[in-house]
Amino acid sequence: MDRRRALSQRPASVEVLLSEIQYWSQSANILSAFTTKYNNPATGDAIGRVNRLISAWPATNGEDSLPMDGFETVEATYKKLKAGLNEVKDSAAAEASAIEKALEPISVLIALRKAPEAPPQEKRNKRPRGSSPSSTPGTPSIQPINRVTLNVKSDRDRSSEGPANTPPPFKRDAKARAKYYAKQAPFTDGRKVAFQPPNSSGGGDDNTWILAVITRCLNSEKNKYEVQDAEPQDDGQPGQMYQATLKDFIPLPDPDAPPNGPAHPNGYPEFPTGSTVMALYPDTSCFYRAEVIQGPRDPQNARTVPSSKLSSVYRLRFEDDDDQVHSVAAQWVVEFPGP
Repeated sequence: MDRRRALSQRPASVEVLLSEIQYWSQSANILSAFTTKYNNPATGDAIGRVNRLISAWPATNGEDSLPMDGFETVEATYKKLKAGLNEVKDSAAAEASAIEKALEPISVLIALRKAPEAPPQEKRNKRPRGSSPSSTPGTPSIQPINRVTLNVKSDRDRSSEGPANTPPPFKRDAKARAKYYAKQAPFTDGRKVAFQPPNSSGGGDDNTWILAVITRCLNSEKNKYEVQDAEPQDDGQPGQMYQATLKDFIPLPDPDAPPNGPAHPNGYPEFPTGSTVMALYPDTSCFYRAEVIQGPRDPQNARTVPSSKLSSVYRLRFEDDDDQVHSVAAQWVVEFPGP
């Protein structure tokens, strides 16, 4: 595994295409639901009734401000007006909630449009390994890319304690890492992981981490699994297979896991600004060291960025990347396994 190809050199993987289709479908469904609720004719009818009742409110005596009609008439009008106003209030609250839900996918679309493009080809023929102190000339290279793809499936809702009280569980200690993530075992087929492949050639980078998918469990007691490289091989065949234990990979947050479970993004730490993390570089299948410039909860345009499955996005500055800042979905961001 001497290099990693950028997506611009080959068709996007089926996984990436399906993720993009799913995201756009979710956004379209939310916006469609908002439009339906906003155009609900019942809301207009309720507003019309309220306006008519206000116009028909009994006139008052100029001297003592008492209604000129009888008490029964006033009481009946009051009850109808109260019911109508409550209906209008409920409709307004439902519309406000729909607007908030619609803003989430729109905010991600804005981030997608504003995400910086990769530099021209002459500036990025290779992608140096993030942990530069231990990098070697055999560091995997990445070809130039023309766009940034966000796979926005992630949800980073956290407890009220905040990220400061949930630091990353480990540094370089692989044994501690395996112990920490063992509570999620056994891992199901299809679970995405950041995998550190063995350096069999002797000329590669010992700190290379790639995107891989668990294909089956080989031994649940020993936490031994078969994983497959998400990148197809040079001859077009599916990605290479490896045998791995928990010491060899970091399970990525799973947005489809139960919200209260350890595998869900809620069970992972949220990294504050300035943190060092490891993240999937856009349009590649490699993880690199990066600095958090803005987290999902950081203020943005005087507004707190919503933290949800659709819009949990980090702004990251990757090491050795000409100080560019990229938007990366939170499900592709984990603690950096180094000092």
